[in-house]
Amino acid sequence: MIRILLAEDQGMMRGALAKLLNLEQDMEVVADVASGDLVLESVRNFCPDVALLDIEMPGMNGLDACAQLRKSVPFCKVVILTTFGRPGYLRRAMESGASGFLVKDAPVATLAVAIRRVMGGERVIDPDLASAALGEGTNPLSDREQDVLRAANGGASVTEIAKRLYISQGTVRNHLSSAIQKLDTRNREQAIHVAQMKGWI
Repeated sequence: MIRILLAEDQGMMRGALAKLLNLEQDMEVVADVASGDLVLESVRNFCPDVALLDIEMPGMNGLDACAQLRKSVPFCKVVILTTFGRPGYLRRAMESGASGFLVKDAPVATLAVAIRRVMGGERVIDPDLASAALGEGTNPLSDREQDVLRAANGGASVTEIAKRLYISQGTVRNHLSSAIQKLDTRNREQAIHVAQMKGWI
């Protein structure tokens, strides 16, 4: 029996997916959580074989939760599920150690097959998203530029960003300017939007 942990913040989606997966003869959803912060503790408590993680969750997103799991409990394989088929998300998921990456509109039968393949040691990626990722190219932003754009999201001032990241205001301005230039945008709001749409932040 394949033991599954399901992390999804939308209750209706989480419940429906759990019911459908439990109908598979070789699968059992042993735990489900609504926040990324609860994933590691739940994996330690219930010892699932596979964690199905949504990307957009409160507390901690699925990509960060994946990286945490791969570091702390490597026996648990991770499949990322997302509504947003953004190429940058796929790259980040693979870098975080995910064994699978699927969009949520795939049929449950497809998900079940993917889980079995992952348990067999394969890496399973949505083919359309894989093609898009290859055509998109690599993320041009440095880690620090990504940090600054994330911190700037929501309209934080340069002073606030500097305090949050423990860097000088001049350094914040330099990173913002560099990110804007690399993304060929006119201001930081556009840079944030482009980086989000590509899944780079």
